[in-house]
Amino acid sequence: MAWTWRFEKSDGTEVEPAVAPEEFTTQGDAESWIGEVWKDLLEGGADQVHLFDDGKKIYGPMSLHADAS
Repeated sequence: MAWTWRFEKSDGTEVEPAVAPEEFTTQGDAESWIGEVWKDLLEGGADQVHLFDDGKKIYGPMSLHADAS
């Protein structure tokens, strides 16, 4: 199993991430990584992400923007 992220602008256009991702062996590892680098990804032009497991979408889009409320 390979857990991967897709990085997008808010309109759904795929973008290259500012921080090179890897393929993760567990969902927890993938989510820990995004928790560590989300600010760098946001500053690099990504607005949202999707999580995939072996090409199957698990969830997303998930915004990288902090909740303003």
